[in-house]
Amino acid sequence: MSDSILTQNYFEIFSLAISTEVDIKQLQQTNRELQQQYHPDKFASASDVDKRRAMQITSLLNQAFNTLKEPVLRLQYMLSLKGVDMNAETDTSMDGAFLMEQMELREAIADVRQKTDPLAVLDDMSRQLKKRLASLVEEFKQYYQQDELEKSREVVRKCQFINKAQKEVSEITEQLEDELI
Repeated sequence: MSDSILTQNYFEIFSLAISTEVDIKQLQQTNRELQQQYHPDKFASASDVDKRRAMQITSLLNQAFNTLKEPVLRLQYMLSLKGVDMNAETDTSMDGAFLMEQMELREAIADVRQKTDPLAVLDDMSRQLKKRLASLVEEFKQYYQQDELEKSREVVRKCQFINKAQKEVSEITEQLEDELI
């Protein structure tokens, strides 16, 4: 069993170019192939070292796959490849207009149940959030290509806010749909 996979970045593991966009079908297909190749069950009768290595590689594959399939995690990872640590929160400042927009969005989400057709409102919010995230990913792409890492980092922080709002909208949508059943 080759250890070379342990030294590759996530994009290299899946034979992908470093990019804000990945072909999810290709990612899934390559993941299935790699999982079959390195699954610990294939090494049940192997040495303890090979069993541990298979577990290590499988864990790495899972982490790499989950990171690359999620747009915001993918952007964070791309920054980490250039030495930017998103977890080191030394800068807590953020664009005031964006923060105000987020506060208004949170209020709208909190008040959605009082609307005449809350599911329609949530659908609209979801579409708007997807568009906003796509726009931010494009902005990130431009900054990243120009090696403007601090601006790229700021865009990723905005993406995190949008991602969190998307999750809240999805959760409320599911709750409301469950209540209708």
